[in-house]
Amino acid sequence: MARYTGADCKLCRREKTKLFLKGSKCESAKCPIEIRPYPPGEHGRGRPKETEYQLQLREKQKTRRIYGVLEKQFRNYYEEAAGKSGKSGEVLLQILESRLDNVVYRAGFAQSRDAARQQVRHGHITVNGKKVDIPSYRVREHDIIEVRESKRNLMPYEVARATAGERTVPAWLGVVPDKLRILVHQLPVRQQIDTQVQEQLIVEYYSK
Repeated sequence: MARYTGADCKLCRREKTKLFLKGSKCESAKCPIEIRPYPPGEHGRGRPKETEYQLQLREKQKTRRIYGVLEKQFRNYYEEAAGKSGKSGEVLLQILESRLDNVVYRAGFAQSRDAARQQVRHGHITVNGKKVDIPSYRVREHDIIEVRESKRNLMPYEVARATAGERTVPAWLGVVPDKLRILVHQLPVRQQIDTQVQEQLIVEYYSK
Protein backbone atom coordinates (compact mmCIF):
# COMPACT_ATOMS: atom_id res chain seq x y z
CA MET A 1 0.00 0.00 0.00
CA ALA A 2 1.39 3.42 -1.00
CA ARG A 3 1.95 5.83 1.87
CA TYR A 4 4.12 8.78 2.85
CA THR A 5 7.26 7.65 4.70
CA GLY A 6 9.13 10.93 5.10
CA ALA A 7 9.41 13.24 8.11
CA ASP A 8 5.98 14.45 9.29
CA CYS A 9 7.41 17.70 10.63
CA LYS A 10 8.60 18.67 7.15
CA LEU A 11 4.99 18.55 6.00
CA CYS A 12 3.98 21.06 8.68
CA ARG A 13 6.86 23.35 7.74
CA ARG A 14 5.96 23.11 4.05
CA GLU A 15 2.40 24.22 4.81
CA LYS A 16 3.68 26.81 7.32
CA THR A 17 1.19 25.68 9.96
CA LYS A 18 0.79 22.89 12.49
CA LEU A 19 -0.96 19.86 11.04
CA PHE A 20 -0.84 18.01 14.40
CA LEU A 21 0.71 14.87 12.92
CA LYS A 22 2.95 14.01 15.90
CA GLY A 23 0.60 14.08 18.88
CA SER A 24 1.95 15.76 22.02
CA LYS A 25 5.14 16.90 20.27
CA CYS A 26 3.05 19.38 18.28
CA GLU A 27 2.02 21.09 21.53
CA SER A 28 5.56 21.37 22.88
CA ALA A 29 8.41 23.81 22.37
CA LYS A 30 10.22 21.04 20.47
CA CYS A 31 7.82 21.37 17.54
CA PRO A 32 10.08 22.23 14.54
CA ILE A 33 7.66 24.80 13.18
CA GLU A 34 8.13 26.81 16.38
CA ILE A 35 11.88 26.86 15.73
CA ARG A 36 11.87 27.16 11.92
CA PRO A 37 8.51 28.60 10.79
CA TYR A 38 9.37 28.50 7.10
CA PRO A 39 9.34 25.79 4.40
CA PRO A 40 12.21 23.29 4.36
CA GLY A 41 14.90 23.36 1.70
CA GLU A 42 17.63 25.70 0.54
CA HIS A 43 15.19 28.39 -0.60
CA GLY A 44 12.61 27.96 2.15
CA ARG A 45 13.04 31.44 3.63
CA GLY A 46 13.05 33.35 0.37
CA ARG A 47 10.13 31.93 -1.57
CA PRO A 48 8.11 34.57 -3.46
CA LYS A 49 4.49 35.42 -2.74
CA GLU A 50 2.23 32.57 -3.81
CA THR A 51 -0.17 32.93 -6.74
CA GLU A 52 -3.90 32.19 -6.53
CA TYR A 53 -3.30 28.72 -7.98
CA GLN A 54 -0.52 28.03 -5.49
CA LEU A 55 -2.78 29.04 -2.60
CA GLN A 56 -5.44 26.62 -3.82
CA LEU A 57 -2.88 23.85 -4.26
CA ARG A 58 -1.38 24.41 -0.81
CA GLU A 59 -4.84 24.30 0.83
CA LYS A 60 -5.59 21.02 -0.91
CA GLN A 61 -2.22 19.58 0.09
CA LYS A 62 -2.61 20.78 3.66
CA THR A 63 -6.05 19.19 4.02
CA ARG A 64 -5.11 15.80 2.65
CA ARG A 65 -1.98 15.75 4.83
CA ILE A 66 -3.98 16.57 7.95
CA TYR A 67 -6.21 13.56 7.31
CA GLY A 68 -3.42 11.33 5.98
CA VAL A 69 -5.02 10.74 2.57
CA LEU A 70 -3.09 10.22 -0.67
CA GLU A 71 -3.86 12.19 -3.82
CA LYS A 72 -5.95 9.64 -5.73
CA GLN A 73 -8.20 8.90 -2.77
CA PHE A 74 -8.55 12.59 -1.97
CA ARG A 75 -9.65 13.34 -5.53
CA ASN A 76 -12.16 10.48 -5.35
CA TYR A 77 -13.56 11.98 -2.14
CA TYR A 78 -13.89 15.35 -3.85
CA GLU A 79 -15.67 13.86 -6.87
CA GLU A 80 -18.06 12.04 -4.54
CA ALA A 81 -18.71 15.27 -2.63
CA ALA A 82 -19.27 17.23 -5.85
CA GLY A 83 -21.93 14.71 -6.90
CA LYS A 84 -23.96 15.15 -3.71
CA SER A 85 -26.36 17.90 -2.73
CA GLY A 86 -24.99 20.71 -0.58
CA LYS A 87 -21.75 22.64 -0.71
CA SER A 88 -19.01 20.45 -2.15
CA GLY A 89 -16.33 21.68 0.24
CA GLU A 90 -18.45 21.03 3.33
CA VAL A 91 -19.49 17.58 2.10
CA LEU A 92 -15.81 16.79 1.45
CA LEU A 93 -14.91 17.65 5.04
CA GLN A 94 -17.81 15.54 6.31
CA ILE A 95 -16.49 12.57 4.33
CA LEU A 96 -12.99 13.05 5.74
CA GLU A 97 -14.28 13.43 9.29
CA SER A 98 -16.35 10.26 9.06
CA ARG A 99 -13.31 8.06 8.35
CA LEU A 100 -12.86 5.50 11.13
CA ASP A 101 -9.25 6.51 11.85
CA ASN A 102 -10.32 10.13 12.29
CA VAL A 103 -13.18 9.14 14.62
CA VAL A 104 -10.79 7.13 16.83
CA TYR A 105 -8.46 10.15 16.94
CA ARG A 106 -11.26 12.64 17.63
CA ALA A 107 -12.48 10.50 20.53
CA GLY A 108 -9.07 10.76 22.19
CA PHE A 109 -8.15 7.08 21.83
CA ALA A 110 -4.98 8.01 19.90
CA GLN A 111 -2.54 10.92 20.09
CA SER A 112 -2.50 11.43 16.30
CA ARG A 113 -4.41 10.29 13.24
CA ASP A 114 -1.41 8.21 12.22
CA ALA A 115 -1.55 6.35 15.56
CA ALA A 116 -5.31 5.90 15.15
CA ARG A 117 -4.76 4.51 11.67
CA GLN A 118 -2.32 1.97 13.08
CA GLN A 119 -4.79 0.91 15.77
CA VAL A 120 -7.46 0.27 13.15
CA ARG A 121 -5.09 -1.62 10.85
CA HIS A 122 -3.97 -3.85 13.73
CA GLY A 123 -7.57 -4.90 14.38
CA HIS A 124 -8.08 -3.13 17.69
CA ILE A 125 -11.39 -1.51 16.71
CA THR A 126 -14.92 -2.83 16.22
CA VAL A 127 -17.91 -1.13 14.64
CA ASN A 128 -21.28 -2.38 15.83
CA GLY A 129 -19.58 -5.45 17.29
CA LYS A 130 -17.62 -6.41 14.16
CA LYS A 131 -13.86 -5.97 13.75
CA VAL A 132 -12.97 -3.38 11.13
CA ASP A 133 -9.34 -3.00 10.05
CA ILE A 134 -9.81 -0.49 7.23
CA PRO A 135 -8.86 3.08 8.32
CA SER A 136 -10.90 4.64 5.51
CA TYR A 137 -14.09 2.86 6.63
CA ARG A 138 -16.83 5.47 6.92
CA VAL A 139 -18.92 5.53 10.05
CA ARG A 140 -22.64 6.22 9.96
CA GLU A 141 -25.16 7.84 12.24
CA HIS A 142 -25.85 5.72 15.36
CA ASP A 143 -22.77 3.50 14.86
CA ILE A 144 -21.07 2.20 18.01
CA ILE A 145 -17.28 2.01 17.87
CA GLU A 146 -15.35 0.17 20.57
CA VAL A 147 -11.85 -1.05 21.38
CA ARG A 148 -11.79 -4.85 21.41
CA GLU A 149 -11.81 -6.21 24.93
CA SER A 150 -8.56 -8.13 24.41
CA LYS A 151 -6.75 -4.87 23.50
CA ARG A 152 -8.05 -2.58 26.25
CA ASN A 153 -5.04 -3.02 28.54
CA LEU A 154 -2.58 -1.77 25.92
CA MET A 155 -0.77 1.47 26.73
CA PRO A 156 -2.62 3.78 24.27
CA TYR A 157 -5.95 2.89 25.85
CA GLU A 158 -4.64 3.16 29.41
CA VAL A 159 -3.52 6.67 28.46
CA ALA A 160 -6.89 7.38 26.82
CA ARG A 161 -8.76 6.49 30.01
CA ALA A 162 -6.34 8.44 32.22
CA THR A 163 -6.55 11.60 30.08
CA ALA A 164 -10.27 11.46 29.31
CA GLY A 165 -11.71 14.96 29.20
CA GLU A 166 -8.44 16.72 28.40
CA ARG A 167 -9.21 16.86 24.68
CA THR A 168 -12.45 18.36 23.44
CA VAL A 169 -14.60 15.75 21.73
CA PRO A 170 -16.76 17.12 18.90
CA ALA A 171 -20.48 17.31 19.60
CA TRP A 172 -21.37 14.80 16.89
CA LEU A 173 -19.60 12.08 18.88
CA GLY A 174 -20.20 10.71 22.35
CA VAL A 175 -17.41 8.97 24.27
CA VAL A 176 -17.66 6.53 27.18
CA PRO A 177 -14.01 6.46 28.37
CA ASP A 178 -14.25 3.62 30.91
CA LYS A 179 -15.74 1.34 28.25
CA LEU A 180 -13.57 2.76 25.44
CA ARG A 181 -16.74 3.28 23.43
CA ILE A 182 -17.64 5.92 20.85
CA LEU A 183 -21.22 6.74 19.87
CA VAL A 184 -21.85 8.46 16.54
CA HIS A 185 -24.78 10.75 17.25
CA GLN A 186 -24.84 12.14 13.72
CA LEU A 187 -22.52 12.96 10.84
CA PRO A 188 -20.85 16.34 11.38
CA VAL A 189 -21.94 19.65 9.92
CA ARG A 190 -19.37 22.33 9.08
CA GLN A 191 -19.84 24.21 12.35
CA GLN A 192 -18.77 21.07 14.25
CA ILE A 193 -15.52 20.60 12.32
CA ASP A 194 -12.63 22.59 13.77
CA THR A 195 -10.06 21.72 11.09
CA GLN A 196 -8.50 25.01 10.02
CA VAL A 197 -8.91 24.78 6.25
CA GLN A 198 -10.55 26.93 3.61
CA GLU A 199 -12.48 24.28 1.74
CA GLN A 200 -13.63 26.72 -0.95
CA LEU A 201 -10.02 26.95 -2.18
CA ILE A 202 -10.04 23.17 -2.65
CA VAL A 203 -13.26 23.39 -4.68
CA GLU A 204 -11.71 26.12 -6.82
CA TYR A 205 -8.58 24.00 -7.34
CA TYR A 206 -10.51 20.98 -8.63
CA SER A 207 -12.94 23.13 -10.64
CA LYS A 208 -10.24 24.40 -13.01
